[in-house]
Amino acid sequence: MNKRNILALAALAGIGLSACSQTPQAIPQADALVSAPVVRPPHAQQIARVPHAQQYAHQQQIPQAFPMQHMQPYPANQGHAQWHGQPIPPSIPSYLPPPMAQNNGGVSLRLSRAELRAIGDQIFNNEGGGNVNNLAHWNDGEDFASMGIGHFTWYPAGRRQSFGNTFPGLLDYMAQNGVQLPGWLQQARHQGAPWRSRQEFFAQKNSPEVQQLQNLLYNTRELQAKYIVERTRNAMPKLVKASHQQQRVAQNLDAMANTPGGWYALIDYVNFKGEGLGGGGYKGQSWGLRQVLEEMRPIQPGRQALHEFADAAMRVLQRRVQNSDPSRNEARWLRGWQNRVDTYRNPIV
Repeated sequence: MNKRNILALAALAGIGLSACSQTPQAIPQADALVSAPVVRPPHAQQIARVPHAQQYAHQQQIPQAFPMQHMQPYPANQGHAQWHGQPIPPSIPSYLPPPMAQNNGGVSLRLSRAELRAIGDQIFNNEGGGNVNNLAHWNDGEDFASMGIGHFTWYPAGRRQSFGNTFPGLLDYMAQNGVQLPGWLQQARHQGAPWRSRQEFFAQKNSPEVQQLQNLLYNTRELQAKYIVERTRNAMPKLVKASHQQQRVAQNLDAMANTPGGWYALIDYVNFKGEGLGGGGYKGQSWGLRQVLEEMRPIQPGRQALHEFADAAMRVLQRRVQNSDPSRNEARWLRGWQNRVDTYRNPIV
């Protein structure tokens, strides 16, 4: 396969994916999936097989989000509308994006609204347990806030951005799509998160500003899903170009892109462990999507592609644990990682 065909295949496979999270770094922070019922950081999410009531038993007073496919939008510009008994600020219109149909290099993207909603809803469950109170959060042990269904990172001004600063990009995307951002958020979008620490954030968790932000993020869940999809779509050709196994990566991307359920696996893994485009990792080996595609055996579209992807993902994650500093005891996270990766084996739509 010549280089032109490889890049063309990458562009085809790349239609409709997402890169909403940071590229894996050499020393990831707060990467643990612990057994206690706490909200997970972007790197390690809930154990899918734990019953919902048990997983969030300590948060039963917090209203849970309904799946996106069952939600009706709040009327725009109606300040008297209610959200779990709370008034929705009139400055936050509800927003549903138009059906996804784009053209990229002559190839049309066809991702149905049902697929978009299902992918976004699953990412919301993976990142924040589907809990509306976790749409604006700050994880223990991290130096940045986590926002939205994908727990996009938001750093305070002047802080070293070890994992990328993805939330301002989402705010830009919202503004470009007609979402009215509150004045304080417009300013913070350019200056950085207005809280300097986790303690400061939670001291203001119930403030009008944070509640307003949370309402905004709840009302725009489907737009956030579209943002996630578009960002990874744009990143896909880079996966092939960066690889020393371009033909294999291109073939496996094509297989996943043309298998029902393959989009979710690709999108969620990017959100889970990054693209794997840069350096870093342990002992020179990263654990992002590129490494999984390289680890896969060459595969054709079909159900077996989902299993091959999940198996390769776990081999990559196990290699990460083997390469890690033993003092980090990363093996304790493997069970949770396995449960999440197993969701890739069955189509969610």
